[in-house]
Amino acid sequence: MLNLSKNGCSVWVASSSVGLLTPTAVALGKFDGVHLGHQRVIQPVLHAGANLSVASSPQSKENQQLANQEYIYSTVVTFDPHPQEFFTGQPRTLLTPLDEKVQQLRSLGVEQLVLLPFDKELSALTPEEFVEKILVQQLRCQQISIGQDFCFGEKRSGTAKDLQLIAAKHNIPVTIVPLQTYTGNSLTESSCVSTTPTQDARISTSLIRQTLEQGDIENANLLLGRPYTLLGVVVQGQQLGRTIGFPTANLQLPKEKFLPRQGVYAVRIFTLSETSDVAPNESLGVMNIGNRPTVNGTYSSVEVHLFDWSGDLYGKKLAVELVKFLRPEQKFASLEALKTQIQLDCVVAKEVLSAKAQS
Repeated sequence: MLNLSKNGCSVWVASSSVGLLTPTAVALGKFDGVHLGHQRVIQPVLHAGANLSVASSPQSKENQQLANQEYIYSTVVTFDPHPQEFFTGQPRTLLTPLDEKVQQLRSLGVEQLVLLPFDKELSALTPEEFVEKILVQQLRCQQISIGQDFCFGEKRSGTAKDLQLIAAKHNIPVTIVPLQTYTGNSLTESSCVSTTPTQDARISTSLIRQTLEQGDIENANLLLGRPYTLLGVVVQGQQLGRTIGFPTANLQLPKEKFLPRQGVYAVRIFTLSETSDVAPNESLGVMNIGNRPTVNGTYSSVEVHLFDWSGDLYGKKLAVELVKFLRPEQKFASLEALKTQIQLDCVVAKEVLSAKAQS
């Protein structure tokens, strides 16, 4: 079990029944991305502890405990590894690796993240066994929230309605959240599952991955409800950028982080402090994701150039928010031609970022 905390708030991250904070109000799902649809599923279990005390008036966790009432912990329950990775045996990249997921859940007000070890034993549980052994016995669940398309149990045989019926036998209420559909600039509810990424497509992790693969950052950010962000530590690269007047920070990302389309982006960069009481420094810049073909690069890298900035970033942790895809990566005839293109990229990026700030 791991306790991650920042700014005075914490999210308990548990991977076994030891140290679990119980009883719980559970939002159940995979939650990769913690996108707008996921947020709707999580919403019903937030502030569960406060809801418990409405009839008796004490509102704080401490007061409830003093009054011999059990505090209910708002809990997100997901799986590790991702079920698809378990069944295929192939590593799966994630929109939100663990650190990012914890950060997003913390910002929503979630108190605990439980990572169920997805293995042969768990995947073989019947829907009834999953409810009894995991939700009732281990998590002492008092309330459940799931998406309309949630499936669970052996061979995904249990549906959202099945969970509602099984949980009712244990007097556990289940909220089934309708699927969320993005239409234009609005979020709507849908009673059907869409598999085609159209303007009226269902908000899903797979749709967001598709939009990022296409470089459609604006729509990906709308579906997420926030900018898609790369979190990583600055490490030493080949330092070729400084030789043409554009020094870059080479970003080392978690190996499981999903990368969008290769190319150049307008970005906002935040230098994260090691102490939680210091606000992150914000800069603007351009980022390149790719193999650097002009200099015969042999591996993919993520490099960020910060406008009007100088200093040593080695070892610093950066959060890079993607604002707009500018162009695909390309090979230039010379470093001088590359330098000219980067100058143009910077001009366009500044225009994009300025317009975004004013909108």
